[in-house]
Amino acid sequence: MTAQRHDRDSVTATALRLLDRVGLPDLSMRRLATELEVQPSALYWHFPSKQVLLAAVADRILASVPEPTAGADLTAVASAIRDALLAYRDGAEVVMSTYAMRLGARRAQDTLQAVLGDADPALADAVFEFVLGHSTLLQQRMHAQSVGAVADAEADPTADLDRVFHAGIRAFAAVSADRPPA
Repeated sequence: MTAQRHDRDSVTATALRLLDRVGLPDLSMRRLATELEVQPSALYWHFPSKQVLLAAVADRILASVPEPTAGADLTAVASAIRDALLAYRDGAEVVMSTYAMRLGARRAQDTLQAVLGDADPALADAVFEFVLGHSTLLQQRMHAQSVGAVADAEADPTADLDRVFHAGIRAFAAVSADRPPA
């Protein structure tokens, strides 16, 4: 059997599929190499470290976030970011870890900045961090319920979180409307 050649894009796509199937704790370079039928060292041709690979995965997770446009609705953009994070198992955690290490693209923050216009750029980062935190909390609650780690397995682990999310985004929008240009 001849080994298939892989490029950076195919490795990233496979890592994302594997993440969705096994979750972040079980996504290792060795497991990814096995999935791709290559030696683990072959992955380092495309990515110098697992963190850089995860940054590419995070960028892929956020690829569905709309292009930055002035005049877009903050709630719609924040919801699109949240939806992108929740579309993949542990997606919020992957994006949060790469964001914390300042790796990966700033597509989501740039889109938020475009929506917020002349507001202080720190506000776009604050909104992004709120969406990341909210999405991570939501994924943690859903995971806990899926493994039976909650006292009431019948209870909706996401109860009231949508209401909290929208209240937070409305608060950011109000701050943005009252803030003079930076």
